[in-house]
Amino acid sequence: MAAVPAWRTARVTPLGELYAPPRMTAVLLRLTVQVVLVASLWHGLYSRSGTTAGLDEGQAVTYAVLAVLASRIRQLDQFAGRDSVIQHMHYGTIVYWYLRPLPPQRYYALRAFGEQLYGFAWALAGYAVCLAAGVIDPPGSAAVAGVFAVSLLLGQLVLYYVMLILDQLCFFTIRNNSAMLILIFAQNLLSGVYAPLWFFPDWFIRLSGFLPFQATLSVPLSIYIGRIELSDAPAQLALQAGWVVVLALFTRWVWRQAARRVISQGG
Repeated sequence: MAAVPAWRTARVTPLGELYAPPRMTAVLLRLTVQVVLVASLWHGLYSRSGTTAGLDEGQAVTYAVLAVLASRIRQLDQFAGRDSVIQHMHYGTIVYWYLRPLPPQRYYALRAFGEQLYGFAWALAGYAVCLAAGVIDPPGSAAVAGVFAVSLLLGQLVLYYVMLILDQLCFFTIRNNSAMLILIFAQNLLSGVYAPLWFFPDWFIRLSGFLPFQATLSVPLSIYIGRIELSDAPAQLALQAGWVVVLALFTRWVWRQAARRVISQGG
């Protein structure tokens, strides 16, 4: 029997979505409602003010809507297919990751790549609709669009490693459902998913500057709306690339430590 190409691993979670039309319908409905509510909220907040926290109404709405679309990139329902690390640890099936010819690190990376690619298709479609409908503003120039694309790619790499660390935490804790929810909430808060970081106190902004979260979303969206000028973008891109290198080395070390804890089926 011919060996199955390793790249097909990237199809695991997306196929679980595509073979379940009701889930795709639910995603479309939820994404539509989120965009409408977020756009309405920020339009309402700016209805009686001109510029707040350095943002005008168009910038604020564009940032908020793009944050909703970008967060869709890594929001696939792994639990429905029992394909999350925390579930594999609970049922003991994580051991099969170490019995296959494909190393667990590569399996995880390929699967995450498929998830992000599928989620990006949703985000890109939503972006096109929102741009055509005038819900969001276009980038200021072609240069801004290009730098934004590079920053978004680096941000997704940082996000991949952040989510990998959260999953790797499952190897070292027994009951970690609550911890996972808290950490995911912190990641969304500190990355600017819920609101631009400039609306938070100065101490909060300084604290988030020492963490990788804002490199996942806040930086690329700030470049898109013009909050970060093109002249300042190289430093931000270098910081994002630095986080990618640091997190890649750290997660590689954690993988080795996690392998020592998988000793038998059943956790």
